[in-house]
Amino acid sequence: MITDSTVASTAAGQSIRNSTFLVVDDFSTMRRIVATLVRELGAERVVEAENGVQAWKKIELGGIDFVISDWNMPEMNGLELLKKVRAESNYRDMPFLLITAEARTDNIVEAVQSGADGYVVKPFTATVLAAKIANVLKRRAIA
Repeated sequence: MITDSTVASTAAGQSIRNSTFLVVDDFSTMRRIVATLVRELGAERVVEAENGVQAWKKIELGGIDFVISDWNMPEMNGLELLKKVRAESNYRDMPFLLITAEARTDNIVEAVQSGADGYVVKPFTATVLAAKIANVLKRRAIA
């Protein structure tokens, strides 16, 4: 569990609270775990989608500030969703974190070249996810 001191220690604590996170994963248990961790960081608004197609529809509706997406999903995978987000001028600056079981260097390079703000390899801890989110927000001067 992430404690208040963990949230307080991140420069992004206030931005996390004020942001709407979209958690995308075809595996409902993993989606629930990530959403719970984000809420424990202080996020009050977390939206979920089970694939990139659903996620894109939610992004187009507006109000999404940060995407945390699994890479491997049916219909539209996380990398395809990332590329679609980066191709649209309205969303290209949206923070985007990819989560995957793939730790291969070529996957990480492809994610970064496609515009991912960060890359988390499964399995991961709450501390790792918190640090990745805080780093993305800090780098993007959202915090």
